[in-house]
Amino acid sequence: MSQNYAPPGQLWLLPQSQQEGLDLDRRQVIAVVEQAYRALREGGSNNPVKTIIDDPDHRSLSYSMVARDGGSGTVCFKAVYEFDPRRTRDGYRFHSFIFLVDDTTGAPIALMDVVKLGPLRSSATTALFARAACPDARSALVVGTGVQGQAALPMLLAAMPKLERLQVFGTYSEGLRAVQDSVDGREVEIVKDLREAAGEADIVLGAAGLSVTEEVRRDWMKPGSVAVLLGYGVHADVCHGADYRIATDTAQMHATCDDLRGEDGSLPLVDAQLPDVLLGRAPARRDPDDVVFAYNSGMAVTDAALGRYIADLALAGGRGEKVNFW
Repeated sequence: MSQNYAPPGQLWLLPQSQQEGLDLDRRQVIAVVEQAYRALREGGSNNPVKTIIDDPDHRSLSYSMVARDGGSGTVCFKAVYEFDPRRTRDGYRFHSFIFLVDDTTGAPIALMDVVKLGPLRSSATTALFARAACPDARSALVVGTGVQGQAALPMLLAAMPKLERLQVFGTYSEGLRAVQDSVDGREVEIVKDLREAAGEADIVLGAAGLSVTEEVRRDWMKPGSVAVLLGYGVHADVCHGADYRIATDTAQMHATCDDLRGEDGSLPLVDAQLPDVLLGRAPARRDPDDVVFAYNSGMAVTDAALGRYIADLALAGGRGEKVNFW
């Protein structure tokens, strides 16, 4: 249903400070993201491959995306800029926003900071991968303690509440504590031996940043497990050596995963894409003992759908600021 977000000539601004404290239901976030993937196949949605500028000296990383979510009738334009992405200059900066438009009326919705929306939709996608590939999982290990690592386990538990053992591997004490604090009433073990932990985990989540010091290898993983990569922390040999591979989108994966390529520049074939898995058109694995590799590349269609969901919550709560713009 179309909403009146701002009068003609004005733009509604939603900085992160105006999004704090919104009553976000993680199960609803997962449902919104899942529906956005389904709509890519069921009609009305589109998600072209992102445009990327990666400075050869790793000074900065920039990318932009555009998408239309047919389910909510929302068009999204997203821009991201990272300075010092490898943390080698001691000057890391991150800026991102999305511009949302109601494609049923042509009216602008909002200009939103998405510093937390990104981890929300990424962790929801990770949960969808894990639930599809390993629905009976009892243990999960997250590698990385940054923003993505801290968002991973709460969303995974929302999708898979029967998980019994939760573990985290990282090098920063504050980050480790933050991951432990991210799940109320549940113990999260801090891992010292990554190889041992990976060998026991049903689900391995690679959510670390570029400064990761150790990565899970293919021969560490047990039969029937799944490794979901949304950052770093899972070695390229898991991708190449997996029995089955899933991606959010094959073209997007080829555009964003240069660090996974073999010495000859090749990538193994992707067996299935997440929208088809969710619709039952492709399996999430062939055999119960398959080691599955899942590549979670952010897609703007999920930013559009989740951005609209958050915008509607913020509107109902009287959040944001309207400014004269056009």
